[in-house]
Amino acid sequence: MKTLNVALGARSYPIMIGGQAMHQREALAHAIQGKTVLIVTNDMVGPLYAGALKTTLEQLNKTVYVHELPTGEQFKNLETLNTIFDALLSNQCDRRTTIVALGGGVVGDMAGFAAASYMRGVPFIQVPTTLLSQVDSSVGGKTGINHSLGKNMIGAFYQPQLVLADLNSLNTLAQNELAAGMAEVIKHGAIYDAVFFEWLEQNITQLMAKDPQALTHAIVRSCEIKSEVVAQDEREGGLRAILNFGHTFGHAIESGMGYGAWLHGEAVGVGMILAADLSVRMGLLEADKAARIKVLVGAAGLPTEPPKLGVDAMIALMQTDKKNDAGQIKFVLLNGLGGHMIQSVPEQILRDTLAVCA
Repeated sequence: MKTLNVALGARSYPIMIGGQAMHQREALAHAIQGKTVLIVTNDMVGPLYAGALKTTLEQLNKTVYVHELPTGEQFKNLETLNTIFDALLSNQCDRRTTIVALGGGVVGDMAGFAAASYMRGVPFIQVPTTLLSQVDSSVGGKTGINHSLGKNMIGAFYQPQLVLADLNSLNTLAQNELAAGMAEVIKHGAIYDAVFFEWLEQNITQLMAKDPQALTHAIVRSCEIKSEVVAQDEREGGLRAILNFGHTFGHAIESGMGYGAWLHGEAVGVGMILAADLSVRMGLLEADKAARIKVLVGAAGLPTEPPKLGVDAMIALMQTDKKNDAGQIKFVLLNGLGGHMIQSVPEQILRDTLAVCA
């Protein structure tokens, strides 16, 4: 079991990575101070893991309820969020109740937002069961829901008490979900660690074959990178925004296609290719390095071409991105492989990059 620490002073918490992580009784006992627990999961993950986790928690003398959400990004909305509040209220959960998010990024975001909001804040624990949630969304305290006009536009920064990344849960992960998570792993190397990016190039075949040793290294290094960034900028006032590399384009694709049509990681994979192309056009990145990003994204089994949503439509969708400032679209660009910067770009250069969407 590998343990990392997200260093945020009084809000610091451990990330435990390894097989059987979700059954670490000592860590759970330390993190859960109250008597009541609500496990929030979905109708795919719940039947696989909720029963065993409930048993583990009951062995700690906790009263445990389970609430299943429908599966899919299209359900990450206010209506579904309200069902979590219904479960909390109908079971008379108090402010010492701990919410445990058991699932992927959608479950974690929604359960975390419910925890941030219910009685103005109750404790919660992340138990991410997808690669994407283990390397990205479970770490750092971003919670929220989508709006029809923009992705993740309603939410809160709210840190968990504990993250338990159980590698055994990846054994049941579909290949397209594994690929989607790999997009976020690739992102960490591209923006922060060129040596890690090169390691990914050399080991992508083993990673996609779910080699345990390779996956462990990729997850640990990704969590290390994200933890370092979050510790320096918890609320995304500056540095943390680099973690959105590829996301401005990716969120536009998700919104334009309709939530759930593309997996988040699929949209981010294409978004990174577009952001790398934009970086080349801005004179910040060599063309051969942008080509390497496209090759690696493709090797992970992700799409490498964007949907034909149209240039004007993509620009309109990107206008709602949270990083925008005074009406200007801000992009995370690569200042060399492993380097980063955030800036707006001339409209014509952006249109040149987006020509592939026409």
